[in-house]
Amino acid sequence: MDAVEEVKSRLSIEDVIGEYVTLKRAGRNWKGLSPFSNERSPSFVVSPEKQIWHDFSSGKGGDMFSFVMEVEGLDFKATLDLLARKAGIDLEQFRGPSGGAKGPDKKRLNELLDLSTKFYQVQFSQNTRALEYVFKQRQFSKATALEWRLGYSPNNGTALVDFARSKGFSDDEIKQAGLSSQRYHGVADMFRGRLMIPLQDAQGQVIGFTARLLDDDPEAPKYINTPQTVLYDKSRHVYGLHLAKESIRKSKFVVIAEGNLDVIASHQAGVRQVVATAGTALTEPHLKALSRFTGDIRLSFDADKAGLAATERAIPIASRVKVSLSIITIPSGKDPDELIRQDPAAWPAAIAKNQYALDWLIERYSKLLDTTSAEGKRKFSDVLLPVVRSLSDAVESDHYLNLIAKTIAVSRSALEQKFATTVSNEPALRRKQIKHTPAELDKATVEEQRVQDNFLALMLLRPTLREFLNIMTVKMFYSESSQGLVEFLHAHPDFYGRPEEVEGLKNLADYVKIETLLYEELYQGLELNELHYEAARLQTRLIEQYVKRQKQNLASKLDGADDATVASLLAEVKDYDALLKQVKGGVAHGEAK
Repeated sequence: MDAVEEVKSRLSIEDVIGEYVTLKRAGRNWKGLSPFSNERSPSFVVSPEKQIWHDFSSGKGGDMFSFVMEVEGLDFKATLDLLARKAGIDLEQFRGPSGGAKGPDKKRLNELLDLSTKFYQVQFSQNTRALEYVFKQRQFSKATALEWRLGYSPNNGTALVDFARSKGFSDDEIKQAGLSSQRYHGVADMFRGRLMIPLQDAQGQVIGFTARLLDDDPEAPKYINTPQTVLYDKSRHVYGLHLAKESIRKSKFVVIAEGNLDVIASHQAGVRQVVATAGTALTEPHLKALSRFTGDIRLSFDADKAGLAATERAIPIASRVKVSLSIITIPSGKDPDELIRQDPAAWPAAIAKNQYALDWLIERYSKLLDTTSAEGKRKFSDVLLPVVRSLSDAVESDHYLNLIAKTIAVSRSALEQKFATTVSNEPALRRKQIKHTPAELDKATVEEQRVQDNFLALMLLRPTLREFLNIMTVKMFYSESSQGLVEFLHAHPDFYGRPEEVEGLKNLADYVKIETLLYEELYQGLELNELHYEAARLQTRLIEQYVKRQKQNLASKLDGADDATVASLLAEVKDYDALLKQVKGGVAHGEAK
């Protein structure tokens, strides 16, 4: 991973842009008023999932780097420095003495971790205790064990280290991957005699391990994780996201469980929109990562002291990230894995009965405290008022002040006096000012750009409409990205699939993401006949724009031209008029259809 990708993995595009533009959630995306034009209705869209932005009013778009370059007036290098500081990244690790790479080679570490996973899988297939625990005690199937790449770490001290050395990896690389520790007799395996659960990033690459103890040892921790490395950061990693993200998109919600094995059990039971964090330590990066797929976050934490504390911490974070946080209560205090083994149907039923987090918190403390006593009222308000103070929505805050006053039977005015002196633990955010005033936009150019992009969005995402591309030539489009996309579609007229997976489109990645965003915002859900008419209309506008430009060019050449040249130029004008007549006839035909 290079410096740019490292920055993008650590920062959320909506956070970066949100420092300049007031954004509000709109489904899977965020919207706000354009910072590049004076508008009253928001047409500026940010897609966390695609890590892209597009301004419909000006036709501009790109990634977080292009936005900061635009609003701050910086070049790319200065923008990289600014965003790296914001992400807490030391760019020196990416720079050698002559500008080359420095520090751990992440690609090598990924290769080592993948090889280690395979090594542990082989050991798992040969260890009776591990097989018994997974297949009999946990009741996981063979397919599940393979899907989650479960393994076993031998208990002889240096099995993994010896294996990694045999594959050409150095002791430094083994340590940097979090696979070894320094003991009195030398370098030894970090994990020994444990069930190995690979931790994979959102793309499925192994970045570390959770290791569960299999033998009874009261002095040893039941679970240990890979220590923080250049690849693994427990405050950011969401376990199981690589296998859950499609189900999250489809169901439009996500469940966060406490344990990795709860996630595996849920997926095996067919409920696949479930992930986990490292215990109950839910952080803003966790919620940011999940908010790219859904705004409906449901927690399945134990209703014990740790679970209560985790919920209290999570509510203000969720409010700041602008997601809806709710709690799943499991009957009899079981965890998801136990519940699924007892009654698989009870788990989705429990998920469906989720309760909004602050309502759940109020209900829990109402049971834990004596709210009829003065001390109970004080403790109840001590706990809940800071949480309410951290809410970003004034209407929601007012609702909960009324509810708390009613619950502990005190006057609203008395509660407001205490609320006024209550301090939220959440720091106030200050919005940055855009440092330059963009020049007045050329409305004609913006309109041409908009027509061009909208037309190509239809051509890319709806192959059945590509008949409208047949008479279009590359020179009818004037941006490099649009010309590159037209060339690709002419060369691959039957292309249909995920654009990001196609080699010929990789150098157009950001433009293709913008086109996909345009299609989703403008055309998704429309009937085919409506899309057919829209494609015909846009085709006509494009050719009208092209013919107009060409005629202007020809007119400039007429001055001082001889008779033969004039005749040739006029013949070209007739050709353009004929082209325009042809395509306008196509629009009439499209309307009839």
